[in-house]
Amino acid sequence: MKKNYSPYAKYSRQTLQKDYILLRNILETKHPAIYWYTPKDSMDGYFDQYYHAISDSMNEGQFAWQILAPLIEKIHCGHTSVGFSKEYVKWVQGKKFPSFPLYVKVWNDTMAVIGNLHQKDSIFKRGTLITSVNGLSNQQLISRIFGYLPEDGYADNSNYIRLSANFPYYHRNIFGLSKTYQVGYLDSNNIRRVATVPAFTPVKDTTKKDSAIKVMRPPKQPKQNRLLQYRSMQIDSSGKFAVMTLNGFTKGRLRRFFKRSFKELRSKNIDHLVLDMRNNGGGKVGLSTLLTKYISRQPFKVADTVYAVSHSLAPYTKYIKGRFLNNIELFFASKKRTDGKYHLGLLEKKLYKPKQNNHYNGNVYVLTNGPTFSAAALFCNAVKGQEGIKLVGEETGGGWHGNSGIMIPDITLPNTHLRVRLPLFKLVQYKHVPKTGTGIIPDIYVGTSYEALLRGYDKKMEVVRKMILENK
Repeated sequence: MKKNYSPYAKYSRQTLQKDYILLRNILETKHPAIYWYTPKDSMDGYFDQYYHAISDSMNEGQFAWQILAPLIEKIHCGHTSVGFSKEYVKWVQGKKFPSFPLYVKVWNDTMAVIGNLHQKDSIFKRGTLITSVNGLSNQQLISRIFGYLPEDGYADNSNYIRLSANFPYYHRNIFGLSKTYQVGYLDSNNIRRVATVPAFTPVKDTTKKDSAIKVMRPPKQPKQNRLLQYRSMQIDSSGKFAVMTLNGFTKGRLRRFFKRSFKELRSKNIDHLVLDMRNNGGGKVGLSTLLTKYISRQPFKVADTVYAVSHSLAPYTKYIKGRFLNNIELFFASKKRTDGKYHLGLLEKKLYKPKQNNHYNGNVYVLTNGPTFSAAALFCNAVKGQEGIKLVGEETGGGWHGNSGIMIPDITLPNTHLRVRLPLFKLVQYKHVPKTGTGIIPDIYVGTSYEALLRGYDKKMEVVRKMILENK
């Protein structure tokens, strides 16, 4: 981090415009799906609109949230997003900021309190239903915030999870900080009320650096325990089913894990497998494909179409992370076709066959929701509709028609150092559905349960468990 770095330092209008123009040029010439859901004339209008919105100097956060975030959202690509500079990321570590005090679970147009930073507050307890904040209804709040958050097409189920994870963060950055908030809610008699709630202000740390008090780091977990955060498998006490949890396709030594797990399922004659992919944001396509080979009942391809719009990053190479390797892969791995695009032929042509050894032939229940994304969505699309396989839960955040999840380096803007993810390939799903902008729709819908939220149990898992034990 720079010695004199300050997140509050402002950049001149002209400096911000230079970064903006550069970003526009890169996106227009290198992003393969920039006009997938927003036609060029509309996207041109948005580019012009937010350029003119740079009317004065701004600091890094203002430029990111007021200009770049709403611009990037208009592309409707879940793999294109805005990130702060490395300097900001280092500066912010460990810091706490004043904020809206209520954490809420958000679904449809409903908001229920799941946490309160004011611990002595007797009104807003867990489960209290919120109806408005500072005069804006739930629907208005959610719609406004979604205008700053990226998604594949119109599959905004992932954004409900984002809001539920940190509503105070998004509210502060989009609406600003208030000293007090007028919060509408339903009381115990289901009557609409409004209460004035003060902002949460963290207590300042008065501990001096040279204090004898030392903060103890938590002990390092054994390697096997660390792996469990990425993947795990447990056989239910009933012996009738197993639950395999996969939280990504990158870490966790998955090749070895798959081999060992599916061998165990076969040897113990487990007829039902619950595959929990609700926190699987994707990762390596090769590992997603490997899982599909263990599960799929029929041959499959990764995609119908995968292409880039350029053979290199030039003339913007120096602004893009991994510039050397990305240029090599663009040049050697893709081939220009008659449509003028540069295709990854291997992913389009190769037909993968199901595994012969330890292939799982039992009933599979795939749990999905908004964070089921990218390579996880590729898996869900490949197995959906096959005999003995059911998708259970909610619409995935990963696009059903396709996504842009192949090679995604960061653009670093030279003046503000803000970073923007740049997908280099556009992928259309294997045997793709029409481009309606949805995520993959589950076969059995199980949405958020208010009762489950209050009582603290996993509704989706309970539904599947009941189906298995009752042989439905």
